[in-house]
Amino acid sequence: MENQHRFALIDKEIFMNEATQLSPLPDRLSIDPRSPHHMAAAFVHDIGIRLNGKERLNVAEYCISEGWIKVSAGKTLDRKGNALMIKLKGTVEAFYQPDAAK
Repeated sequence: MENQHRFALIDKEIFMNEATQLSPLPDRLSIDPRSPHHMAAAFVHDIGIRLNGKERLNVAEYCISEGWIKVSAGKTLDRKGNALMIKLKGTVEAFYQPDAAK
């Protein structure tokens, strides 16, 4: 009985440590690995983006300080075969998505 209680405390401490070890999100982040603003370590956890209070699911790049996000323009491609991007301006908030498994 005492061992079960001890393991429950250990599991709780591990969970709390994982939650507190999330690094703050950068001011600017891109999903394109060729971009200088790509940071693979940030994508270990799911990231959410809100633009003007509305959560966006198709964000390719964002900048909080300048207040813009880039989203793809449908299926349109540029001459090099990359998705054509549109810049939308407004209040940008970046946050870690709550884990769906919990």
